[in-house]
Amino acid sequence: MYVYYTASTLDGFLADENDSLAWLLTQPIDDDGPFNIDDLMSATGAIVMGATTYQWVVDHIAASGDSWPYGDYPTFVFTHRDIDVVDPSVTVLSGRPAEHRATLEAAAGEKSVWVVGGGDLAAQFAEASMLDEMTVSYAPATVGAGRPLFPRPFDFELLETARNKAFLIGRYRVVGPRT
Repeated sequence: MYVYYTASTLDGFLADENDSLAWLLTQPIDDDGPFNIDDLMSATGAIVMGATTYQWVVDHIAASGDSWPYGDYPTFVFTHRDIDVVDPSVTVLSGRPAEHRATLEAAAGEKSVWVVGGGDLAAQFAEASMLDEMTVSYAPATVGAGRPLFPRPFDFELLETARNKAFLIGRYRVVGPRT
């Protein structure tokens, strides 16, 4: 199973125009509440992300002095540019998601592949019929412009909702591209 698990502003952005997540990092959340990160990680076998998301994580761990947060998980970064690999668990891939399906699924084993971001990468997975679910934690904030949650027309079926402090969370099944 492929799961896009992310947070969004009410106006549908993952990050603002400067790739900042300041809107997200100030919101209260219950670490043990519904749709918490620990539950996601226990069901995750491999992680995929785009280069912008990867660079954001790298920049923030460097600034905080922390280590790579996904060291226990094989992590695949989709990009066409050269990037510095900061952990042995990171593999750089180029091309379309379907070209790497066998590799990703072998790495995940019996568990899910977490599509971290961004929205364009999640849409590429959906277009390749490699995105089963999307879980979005909506924060009570707007940014006006930036990186969209999902940049192409797709239909989703709402499966479940919950509230975790400031966040309204929806879990959706990917139906398919809107025609």
